[in-house]
This record gives sequence, structure tokens and C-alpha cells, in this order.
Amino acid sequence: MGKAAKKKFTTATGNGPQVSADKHLSSVFKFNTDLGQHILKNPLVAQGIVDKAQIKPSDTVLEVGPGTGNLTVRILEQARKVIAVEMDPRMGAELTKRVHGTAGEKKLDILLGDFMKTELPYFDICISNTPYQISSPLVFKLINQPQPPRVSILMFQREFAMRLLARPGDSLYCRLSANVQMWANVTHIMKVGKNNFRPPPQVESSVVRIEIKQPRPRVDFNEWDGLLRIVFVRKNRTIAAGFKSNTVLEILEKNYKAYLAAVNDGSEMVDDSTGSMIDVVKQKIEAVLNSTGLSAKRAGKCDQTDFLQLLYAFHQVGIHFA
Repeated sequence: MGKAAKKKFTTATGNGPQVSADKHLSSVFKFNTDLGQHILKNPLVAQGIVDKAQIKPSDTVLEVGPGTGNLTVRILEQARKVIAVEMDPRMGAELTKRVHGTAGEKKLDILLGDFMKTELPYFDICISNTPYQISSPLVFKLINQPQPPRVSILMFQREFAMRLLARPGDSLYCRLSANVQMWANVTHIMKVGKNNFRPPPQVESSVVRIEIKQPRPRVDFNEWDGLLRIVFVRKNRTIAAGFKSNTVLEILEKNYKAYLAAVNDGSEMVDDSTGSMIDVVKQKIEAVLNSTGLSAKRAGKCDQTDFLQLLYAFHQVGIHFA
């Protein structure tokens, strides 16, 4: 993974009074809403988000998409260091101007570049007014950090936030819900109306708190996600239906062959000149679904225990998902 350019901007702006950054910017250039540039302008909401993070004086805080710095300046007051990842160089320059000559200037590092392609240094807390188009990738990147943050306070589109919180049987319960809730505890912090932003987005927002479970579940993330991808293709169809796709069967056949090669268990091999073991895989899938009693159940109604039971049963017969 490539490193984003790291730069300490040093543009001098004099010692005169600071103009409200978002008002100044809106008169200089248009915000790029394609990059999710909806600047949080309500100071009470901004302070509320920072307060919920419960920042310690020794903490390093990662901020994703700092924009004009309405959150950043508040984080700098409490944290030892702030690492701000910003896609737009114009915003990076304006943020540097805003903190120039203040006590927070030496505590701020700006990483210019795409957050998803950025190699992240160590940090204790993540705070983000998240660009909506990277909401899901951002959550999974945070969850999969070698040393994940102690807590993340993240702003999302309201519906996305509700998906993170949805429980089995809820209309919004989906692969995202089951996946994130396996690795983290998610709570709703506050609703944020569209008029709290400049320019206003077309949707309402919510702030959530994500805390990675400690200790982490002893489950391979790729295996877990691979299973969920299959059963949630159509969450209101039976789990058995998800395993009838030729594409799924071909992937599981390939994985099964790799498993046999790894364990060198010749007793499982079959005499097949075409190299196909689809029928063997089908039989194993049917046996697992029948033994677990989940064949006719729908993914949208299943909880973590159901999925873990299914994953364990498949592993017992040599079927893997990654």
C-alpha cells in the first residue's frame, strides 16, 4: 500500500484575526461535493462529536477529511497529536493557514491523498465527518488495522448508520450489519440535520461510536466475510439458495481442492478426468445445511451464533470461503 504525501504546510498568513474558514472558502472556490465536501458548520455539533471521543492528553487522533478544520481545531485542544488525511490540496492549505501561529500548529500533521490508499501510522482515536462514498471501506479499514483505534466517532449518512446498528429481522439488517457487529460494538451518538452543513447534503446524517471488541474474535476475517457474501446475496431468500449459484460452487470447489492439497488427504480425492469436484462440494454443502438446520432459514433473520455455527460446520468438512 502506497504512502500518501506527508506535508507540513508552512504558508504564512500573518497574525491578523482569523476569518471563519468555511465562509472564506465558499467565496474563493466551490466545495467539491463529489469528494463529500459538506463542511460541518454548527460549532455545538462539532464540539459534541469531539467530546464523545473522550480524548486523553496523550492520544494521537486520526481525522479523515478535515476540510476547513472545524473539528480539527477542537481536537488539537485536547490531543497530543492530530493526523489529518485530506484528499483535496486546497483544503490542506486552508487548514494549515487556519492553525498557523496557534498552539496547535506543531501538533498537526496533514497527509495529502486518498485515505483508502494511505498507509496509516499508529493512532488511538479516529474522528471523521466521513465522505459518504467511502463509508463502508473506511469502517472495514479501521476494523482491520493491526492496532485498531480504541474508539472511532464517525459521521455517516443516516441510512448507512442505521445499517451498522440494525439487528436480525430489521429491514436494514444486511451483510454490513452482521460483519461490523462481529468485530465491534456500535452505538448511536446523535442525529445531525442537513442544515448543519455547508453546502447542505441531500440526506440526513448520524454520528456513531465504534469500539473494537477486545479480545478480538478468533475468526478469520476473510473467511467470515466470504460466508456472509454468499448468504446475503439475497438476504430474504433461503440460505440454501445462495449456495446454488454456479459461480459460488466453482469458488468453493477451487477452495476445496486447495484444502485437500494442503492437508494431503488422498482419501478425499475422486477419480475425475475433468478435475471437477462440484458434485462432492454440493454433497458437503447439503450435509452441512441439513445438520445445522439452517437450510431454509433466511440470512436476514440469522444472528452471529447462526453464522458461526455454519462457518464451523463447513470447516469441519473442508469447505472454506477464502
